[in-house]
Amino acid sequence: MSFDRSPDQHLPVQTSPAPVQPVWSGQVRPSRIGPIVLGIVGIVLAGLALLAVFVYLTTFLGTGALLFGLLLALLPLAVVLLAVRWIDRWDPEPRPALIFALLWGAGISIVTALLFDLGVQITIAASAGALAGSDFASAVIQAPIVEEVAKGFGVLVLFWAVRRHFHGPLDGVVYATTIAAGFAFSENIQYFGLAMTEGNAQSLGVTFLLRGVFSPFAHVTFTICTGLALGLAARRSATRTGALGYFLLGLLPAIALHALWNGSTFVLRGDASVLIYYVVVQVPLFIVAILIVVFLRRQEARITLRRLHEYSQAGWFTSAEVSMLGTGAGRRQALAWGARQERPKRLAMRKFISDATRLAFIRDRMVRGQATPALHAREARLLGLLMQHRADVLGQTLPGPTTTR
Repeated sequence: MSFDRSPDQHLPVQTSPAPVQPVWSGQVRPSRIGPIVLGIVGIVLAGLALLAVFVYLTTFLGTGALLFGLLLALLPLAVVLLAVRWIDRWDPEPRPALIFALLWGAGISIVTALLFDLGVQITIAASAGALAGSDFASAVIQAPIVEEVAKGFGVLVLFWAVRRHFHGPLDGVVYATTIAAGFAFSENIQYFGLAMTEGNAQSLGVTFLLRGVFSPFAHVTFTICTGLALGLAARRSATRTGALGYFLLGLLPAIALHALWNGSTFVLRGDASVLIYYVVVQVPLFIVAILIVVFLRRQEARITLRRLHEYSQAGWFTSAEVSMLGTGAGRRQALAWGARQERPKRLAMRKFISDATRLAFIRDRMVRGQATPALHAREARLLGLLMQHRADVLGQTLPGPTTTR
């Protein structure tokens, strides 16, 4: 097998082995030490920030209220994370990146908001009455700006750190949703814990109804605006500096929606008015978000099918394999088949599907004019892995190159 270039399609074509006797047949793998170290450091720092949030909440909630609020906050968090899993099924993001995103939202974003609020309070206190605090300004201006910048910057960090896995808008939605889920989790602990300390069961019930049932996706709806913008930056091959423009563009609707949500509590009075606002404004926004996600999921499937078909024309896949790898029905049948096989074949089938999806998105980036030597090297490596996965599924052994002594 060699990687000759087809001049018309610019695709590797499968040919017979070259008659060259290599002096060494070992595979040169790219170093992963740098990304692994950065990932560990990022997760540790974000985890320490979350620990600081817990310590802060314990100071005025107490350990009992903190634990109660934490357990109650796990319910809406689980709902949102299940939604993330559904969104991310076609081309799953790296698990460490998702863990970092969750910790960023629950820890670093919350710490950022708390520190900024502390700075505002200190400034007001030091002004000797020249400045005055305002609940409206804090909720409708300060909170939306500070919180959306803090959450959105986490998506931007992931855009820079895991650019090779950041293929388009749906990836931005996945990371933004995970960060927003983490932020809402820590925020819910505070609200639920405070409601418990009041000793009023009705107050606790209303708080959980509003935050855990009516609006578990509120922060998600805001922050995915930034995620979508950075996803478009990835699709259009924006540089790290160029992504800042998309980041700022995505922040505008995120902040506006957040301000609209917070501002409604100052305008509307009575349970009936709040319910009407929720049905008329928030439900349609949530439905629009769902429709966008469904559209993006279908777009990913179409991209996979189209790009793998191009590889099949170059001889890498059969048409039946393309249907299996590029359609939901085909994948379900393949995984069902794998579930009845021994563990090595089952794992090989899963890797065959996941690596084929990555290959399709690499090809899509190359077609969009983002081809680089590194991207071509990743393409060649994935093609080699896919041939190995196919052999493992079939229980075959790939012929390796011979060596001379």
